Amino acid sequence: MGLIDILTRKKGVITGEDVMKLFQYAREHQFAIPAINVTSSSTVVASLEAARDAQAPIILQVSQGGAAYFAGKGVSNTNQSASIKGSIAAAHYIRSIAPAYGIPVVLHTDHCAKNLLAWLDGMLEEDEKYFKQHDEPLFSSHMIDLSEEDKDVNIAITRQYLQRAAPMKQWLEMEIGITGGEEDGVDNTAVDNNSLYTQPDDIYDVYSALAPVSPYFSVAAGFGNVHGVYKPGNVKLHPELLGKHQAYTKEKISSLEDKPLFLVFHGGSGSTKQEYLTAISHGVVKVNLDTDLQYAYLTGIRDYMFNRKEYLLKQVGNPDGDDKPNKKYFDPRVWVREGEKTMSARVKEGLTDFNTANQL
Repeated sequence: MGLIDILTRKKGVITGEDVMKLFQYAREHQFAIPAINVTSSSTVVASLEAARDAQAPIILQVSQGGAAYFAGKGVSNTNQSASIKGSIAAAHYIRSIAPAYGIPVVLHTDHCAKNLLAWLDGMLEEDEKYFKQHDEPLFSSHMIDLSEEDKDVNIAITRQYLQRAAPMKQWLEMEIGITGGEEDGVDNTAVDNNSLYTQPDDIYDVYSALAPVSPYFSVAAGFGNVHGVYKPGNVKLHPELLGKHQAYTKEKISSLEDKPLFLVFHGGSGSTKQEYLTAISHGVVKVNLDTDLQYAYLTGIRDYMFNRKEYLLKQVGNPDGDDKPNKKYFDPRVWVREGEKTMSARVKEGLTDFNTANQL
């Protein structure tokens, strides 16, 4: 029996109890689902294609900046309006196309800091409207990231949002312990290294506050994570700390489960396979991949441009003849597809590294 046998919805965007079943199955079978930041229909289909070919579930997520890009850079983002519209547009697009790939998809949104809560509020309003019509939210899950705030503030506001999501059985991811580096306009390059490592009692405080509200939540705990890719040795990851978090919470709540927490790995690009596997062994069910995939997408387009340079300098005329048309070389469907191919190959690599491939 595989994952697909326990899901009510076998393909397309899954929500509620199916998301819970997915993460429980992943935790039990020691694999994690890659969460891919998508910014366009092109990056969506590259990700879906990889998951389909690997026979694996996938998480597609939009960030606040990625959502604004989905709406179009010419749209004003006053009061997060472009990010809200772009997220909703991405969600409907993914919902319409995902079933064609025959795999389960979690539709998620990435880091939402305190100054971006208007974005999350706008999406939740749309979730609630969608729920009234379809008995499920538009998005499978959201992430609220108040890790830069005091712990008590972080937990209190997160709890309020979980209370809002709970009636829809919507998943909420939160972060405690800062992820270093810089991503999508959030710059944590100067934070104290000690802030990158979450303590077990912090995780338990989160659990004790959120669990009475809803079981549909996960925690991105810091264990030295940094967004982006850096020179080997410059980032000190300690995924073994996640095992201590699980053991501490297990003891505090007298759990029969060795891993009562659903954990998330942020800043995954550039990490070693062993670091991934160690984290997964301690209950990580979701790994964010972004920087590696941005570069992978570029390489396909870059190499195409270099290799076909003489066919791209003008509309007519190339090494095959002065009167030869070049339309078949500069058609965006040709060179954009090259980026999709290389991005898709890198997603497949992640699916293999995280033991996600062939889990359906």
